[in-house]
Amino acid sequence: MSAPALAAHRTAYLDSAPLKPGDRVRVVSPSGPGNVESLERAVGYYRDWGVEVVVGDHVLDPHPRATYLAGADDVRRADLVDAWCDPDADAIVCLRGGYGAMRLLDGIDWPRLREASLRRDGRPKLLTGSSDATALHEAFRVHLDVPTLFCPMPGNDVFRDAEGIRDDVHRWLFEPWRGRSIVGPRTEVLVPGRAGGRFTGGNLSLLAMGLGSPEAAVVPGGILFLEDVNEDAYRLDSFLLQLRRAGRLTAAAGIVLGSWHNCAEPDAVRALMADELGDLGVPVLWEQGFGHAPDALSIPLNVDGVLEADAGGSADAGVRLVVGEPA
Repeated sequence: MSAPALAAHRTAYLDSAPLKPGDRVRVVSPSGPGNVESLERAVGYYRDWGVEVVVGDHVLDPHPRATYLAGADDVRRADLVDAWCDPDADAIVCLRGGYGAMRLLDGIDWPRLREASLRRDGRPKLLTGSSDATALHEAFRVHLDVPTLFCPMPGNDVFRDAEGIRDDVHRWLFEPWRGRSIVGPRTEVLVPGRAGGRFTGGNLSLLAMGLGSPEAAVVPGGILFLEDVNEDAYRLDSFLLQLRRAGRLTAAAGIVLGSWHNCAEPDAVRALMADELGDLGVPVLWEQGFGHAPDALSIPLNVDGVLEADAGGSADAGVRLVVGEPA
């Protein structure tokens, strides 16, 4: 399947739900290690939702040296590739984040994955995951041009602890996306304005880490989503500087800031974002809610949408962030 042909499938989930009972979900662990308990819990959630679950062969394999990786690169890569190329697979679910997904990208046969991108019903398969999976979202956007879902992962404690997160992920998987509002309860307008275009982005540090890679060779426009976790203010500053110098910030038509869980003090992060993004001339939302927060929202990527932010607007009024509307 050629890239132009796949481009027509970016809208595949706007009017029809990604999954239905009986579909097949493949669970992989491209980053950090899980354990038997978290894997069984994750599988249980999806089976309770009525789908068939197939677990990657090496999900619980230990790495011979690096305890922060869920097995060696070649076996994590093999699980990911096998899952995507399974002709009966409908979605690929990352079990958890951590670190390691970017290590897999250079060894992937992207033409092979592109040929295997469509499921039995002719729509593209769906990759789901967040945090370190940002590297995969970026690569799947560039090499496969398919929609993906940046969402909390079922092997993480937050998925276990927050029924609201599970309900939100379930809705994104089992309901159509068009017209869905993704304004969080604490959203505020940092810079007013209106914008439209493709949703891209994810974890700020992962986006900065990917600069200079093949995936970063062409800078996307549209609406850029950014979030992070466990980073000091100077580190966030440096990541933003990297994105600015690479043209990623200046190419954006609008910017949506998610959660900054366990980063610097919220007021300090807000002030940093205002300083670094306020001169771009594009609308900026503060604390939209996706990311690592205990009540994190899911967001679709590589789909179009609109951002409307009135001066002084908040979650209650004056903010629209809607999936599937034209720019």
